[in-house]
Amino acid sequence: MAKNIMIQGTMSNAGKSILCAGLCRIFRQDGYRVAPFKSQNMALNSFITAAGGEMGRAQVVQAEAAGIAPDVRMNPILLKPTTDVGSQVIVNGVVQGNMHAMEYYRRKREYIPAVMEAYNSLAAENDILVIEGAGSPAEINLKQEDIVNMGLAKLVDAPVLLVGDIDRGGVFAQLYGTVALLEPNERARIRGTIVNKFRGDKKILEPGLKTLEELCGVPVAGVVPYVHLDIDDEDSLSTRFDRGSERRAIDIAVVRLPRISNFTDVSPFERYENVSVRYIERAAELGAPDMIVLPGTKSTIADLKWLRESGLEAAILKAADGGTLVFGICGGYQMLGRSVSDPEQVEAAGITDIAGMGLLDMDTVFRGEKVQTQTRGTFSGVTEELACLNGLSYEGYEIHMGRSREARGVVTGGGNVYGSYIHGIFDAPGVADAVLGALCRKKGLSPSILGAFDPVAYREEQYDKLAQVVREGLDMELVYRILDRRD
Repeated sequence: MAKNIMIQGTMSNAGKSILCAGLCRIFRQDGYRVAPFKSQNMALNSFITAAGGEMGRAQVVQAEAAGIAPDVRMNPILLKPTTDVGSQVIVNGVVQGNMHAMEYYRRKREYIPAVMEAYNSLAAENDILVIEGAGSPAEINLKQEDIVNMGLAKLVDAPVLLVGDIDRGGVFAQLYGTVALLEPNERARIRGTIVNKFRGDKKILEPGLKTLEELCGVPVAGVVPYVHLDIDDEDSLSTRFDRGSERRAIDIAVVRLPRISNFTDVSPFERYENVSVRYIERAAELGAPDMIVLPGTKSTIADLKWLRESGLEAAILKAADGGTLVFGICGGYQMLGRSVSDPEQVEAAGITDIAGMGLLDMDTVFRGEKVQTQTRGTFSGVTEELACLNGLSYEGYEIHMGRSREARGVVTGGGNVYGSYIHGIFDAPGVADAVLGALCRKKGLSPSILGAFDPVAYREEQYDKLAQVVREGLDMELVYRILDRRD
């Protein structure tokens, strides 16, 4: 059976996911078979595996860092919020239905056998499992039914490293306060603390670190610096949404829908020096972009209603009429059609029918069975502005409840309005280049201003940089002693 180590945090966005990815990469570099594990993830950014199962993207990133294929066993429970008080519940990659928060809270211990089956299966195939917690283990109102923090640590007998985010301030209070709120048997599981996202000279921290060790009774396992890396992050607190509004040679506006999902679909465009990718929420922010992207959403109807009421729909229609390239992905694609219907209330939005934006000749109807599949092939039959895609390879995955009549091909549309159900459609080598090249030529610019970009090599480079930063920041000798139970 695999050895294990668990990363828990003092709060959400303390950096657990990225640190787990870094450890996965380090252990892989050191010659171990390693896999990530998170028993329960709440996220709208999800992924479809080769076997057709759905899982959270954070564990996909960690699997990539570990050099292995994503597997739903790495994230046996995925919660995808549908409303402020409810989520779609997915267990081992399969949708179980929508549940209100209290219903799931009452029932979640029923899923422990599924969690343990997934864990034990992965443990039998690997040398090390890197486990990620969720939120904070000191949520004293939720501890009784916990299956993702200390509750899971007890089930799998995992030692814990507790991470605090110094960039948000109060890291010593975060770490000591969390430890103080734990039960004695839970405190005993913590083998060390980590100060994450530090900026400055570590010597300034040293007096505080010494006191922290005395208060918590465990060593400080490391101080990891704040570092800018281009690695997919969790959806709800993504720093992508806070980027500036500077316009570059090619300007892309992404509509930040209230229930935006899989926003990483546009990540390939963010990696070009002369391309700006702006996330907008108001019509006044739209400006005159070269391309507008309507991304995926967990609730097409509710977000289409918001788009209409916010004035953004009118602004997008005006831009499309003026020749701006408009591209919709999944839910955003559905919005571009004539109508969207949900007679069975699959989305639980309280609306059964709504008119679409009317930019594509298709109608969408939601059904109870979700489409979950990976897909790959060669673009063909794409006309007019994006005809440059024809002959290029694509790969990605579909994950949607709606079926769109009259939709044809991988990319539907023409003129300057297109859509696709495929998440990751811009990821394959050459695809983003082709789209941006078309936009350059439309403006009379040479595509050479974009520069060359190899997404696969770039991704591997980012994981290696992460591993270097984490390795240098942590006391890896201590980490290995903890893994070997020699601490």
